[in-house]
Amino acid sequence: MNSPLGLHPLLNRRGFLSQSATALSAMALTRLLDRDGALAAEPSLRPRIDPANPNAARLPHFTPKAKQVLMIFCAGACSHLDTFDYKPELIKRHGQPMPGADKLVTFQGAQGALTKSPWDFRPRGKSGKMVSDLVPQLGGLVDDLCFIHSLTGKTNTHGPGENFMNTGYTLDGFPSIGAWTTYALGSVNDNLPAYVAIPDPRGAPQSSGNCWNPGFLPAAFQGTDFNAAKPLRNLARPNGISPESDRATRGFLARLNQHHLKRYPGDTELAARISSYELAARMQLSVPEVCDISTEPAHILKLYGADATGNRTQEIKAGYARNCILARRLIEKGVRFVQLFNGAYQVGGEGTSNWDGHKILKDQYTVHGEVMDQPTAALLTDLKQRDLLKDTLVVWCTEFGRMPTFQAGASGRDHNPSGFTAFLAGAGVKAPFSYGATDDFGYKAVDHISTVYDFHATILHLLGLNHEKLTFYHNGLERRLTDVHGEVMKEVLS
Repeated sequence: MNSPLGLHPLLNRRGFLSQSATALSAMALTRLLDRDGALAAEPSLRPRIDPANPNAARLPHFTPKAKQVLMIFCAGACSHLDTFDYKPELIKRHGQPMPGADKLVTFQGAQGALTKSPWDFRPRGKSGKMVSDLVPQLGGLVDDLCFIHSLTGKTNTHGPGENFMNTGYTLDGFPSIGAWTTYALGSVNDNLPAYVAIPDPRGAPQSSGNCWNPGFLPAAFQGTDFNAAKPLRNLARPNGISPESDRATRGFLARLNQHHLKRYPGDTELAARISSYELAARMQLSVPEVCDISTEPAHILKLYGADATGNRTQEIKAGYARNCILARRLIEKGVRFVQLFNGAYQVGGEGTSNWDGHKILKDQYTVHGEVMDQPTAALLTDLKQRDLLKDTLVVWCTEFGRMPTFQAGASGRDHNPSGFTAFLAGAGVKAPFSYGATDDFGYKAVDHISTVYDFHATILHLLGLNHEKLTFYHNGLERRLTDVHGEVMKEVLS
């Protein structure tokens, strides 16, 4: 008996079974081709990680402009209004109430009058970009810099703000941008970590290791933290063991590990653990060498200010300068992501070791400006003269900005995530260039308003990574650095 289903051969029993078998075979073939990397399709969402060599170099989604990143983070919220965001109207209306803000209450309380910067702004470079006398040496490099004056944040609290700039989330426990980068691309140096975080000589930022943690990514992508003053602990060879004996012992251990791996094929955790120990062994030689700043010539130490002496500020500056030299040496060695911190969190010492200028901004920033300016400018200059900027993206940023007013009853600026400044330099960005703007007083972003998600999407794009395709499956979600947000700031790209 004929059935209406007979008019639709895909729906009868024979057609259904036939098509199902074909479909399953096609799915199996696609899976095998994908496993072997034989599909001529876009890269998969999640990079293929070899557990035995998690930091092996991996291809980006498309041709990158930058191969490495140096991220300079100013902890404590460096004021855009006292550094790079020139506001003539703020100078003109100094001492007057800010229009529409008579009842404005921010992080630490009520606001006073509009207050111009204690430092004059001057035109710098051939471009004439106005930069504060607080950072004159960085000002001298404006023709090499791409300023973003319209960044906005999601929080006015330091810890969550540091988290947000470094991980894309205000909460703890999410992977840092350096972890995402090395997860995606691996490293090009087998003897050093793919990702190094260099804390300020005075200590860690307020959210501490969360700024360089891997979150839910594999632990292999955590940043390794050390600085020029405190190299990695427990790397030195014991005095009673000769170099020859040490090498022979490592060789014997490597043979034992390989034999052990053969007994447990497919044990990815074992392979990853052995890989981690082997990297630690190689670092016994590579890390002390790269941290030995004493081998630098005198003119380089002078360029950075690493030879500064005389008072406490000069000593702090010299310590940060040595960290800047370390950052350059790590970039030279091919470390994929270097994170350099300027400023540290100090309980009970507000503003004394970071950019948190609430109460006595002029006195605090006089110290921080001197510490940060020369070494950071020297780092950029040194990278350029060594031809390292052609492959390196330099990122200078902070967690949020500062108010154009002084706090009521104080001589400093309160927290302000509504508009602040960062800059980029090096591979793939326009320079000299300024993108976006805050209002006449520097209070809110009003032109090309940009989020931290946009900032992160742009950094990943310069590395050849599509921020929407770089994911990791966690708790039922395809997680991203940019969550479900973010647009590449194409106007800043060269």
